[in-house]
Amino acid sequence: MSSTYSGILAACVTPFTADGKDIDVAGIQAQADHIIAGGVNGLVPGGSTGEFTAQSVAERKASNRAYIEAAAGRVPVVAGTGALGTAETIELSLDAEAAGADALMIVPPFYDTPSFDEVIAHYKAVSEAVDIPIMFYNIPAATGLELTPEEFGRLGRETGVASYKDTGGDFPKFTEVHFDQADDIQALNGWDTLTFSALALGAEAGVWGAASIIPGLCAQLYQALAVDADLPRARELWAKINPICVFLESHNYACAIKTGVELVGVPAGPTRSPIQPLAAEYRDELRGLLEAAGVDTVA
Repeated sequence: MSSTYSGILAACVTPFTADGKDIDVAGIQAQADHIIAGGVNGLVPGGSTGEFTAQSVAERKASNRAYIEAAAGRVPVVAGTGALGTAETIELSLDAEAAGADALMIVPPFYDTPSFDEVIAHYKAVSEAVDIPIMFYNIPAATGLELTPEEFGRLGRETGVASYKDTGGDFPKFTEVHFDQADDIQALNGWDTLTFSALALGAEAGVWGAASIIPGLCAQLYQALAVDADLPRARELWAKINPICVFLESHNYACAIKTGVELVGVPAGPTRSPIQPLAAEYRDELRGLLEAAGVDTVA
């Protein structure tokens, strides 16, 4: 199987109006412009960072469509369309495809953990309904689903899933899939603090929430490590970026990312309840980490 993705793709927030009730389409344009201007290679709306579980089907369609329109072909858009059932997943996927999405990121059903045979049937049904690539969203902490390296390979062979975003944090397993199952599925890193390790391993792409806040630094790291093989430069960049990633993984992720984009001047409104704003001391801590990395923040 040829590689589907290269570079850093930003896991995107869903901007809401100040009262949290509606999608902020102008805010989506601002997010897309900020990320793309930083040199990031793609946008991934509609995932965990985008609070997809707090949105109606209509809102999810609208958010994906707004990101596709905002990107305007400048970078690929991988739209998050996973849902609890196959029919709703197909409905969201068909809508994103019709809107011009380049690919789909689909989390498996995440309440009643499916068996592997059910996973195969689910993704096969979606892949037969659409004509664009599918990225499997591996997030065991949320889904309860743990696949073996061999099952990742089968997923690619038997369903047409082209890649998977790994937000599992099991680097030995990721390494095994990367080396042993590459003919069937492309392994993309999706665990912030493993980004350096994954790129050094040879992973060709990653989906990274921090890229919504600090796209320039993320793009520079990819260039230094994956393209130029400049290890000293990559280490210098990672020393700045890693503390930010550790912070993001230490708090509610969507809330931390939304705080970060606000601090760098592209606010995205509140998170939806029950997620609460970061406490003032944590907000100040994130500001300090950004400024230590050389990133300008706003009042």
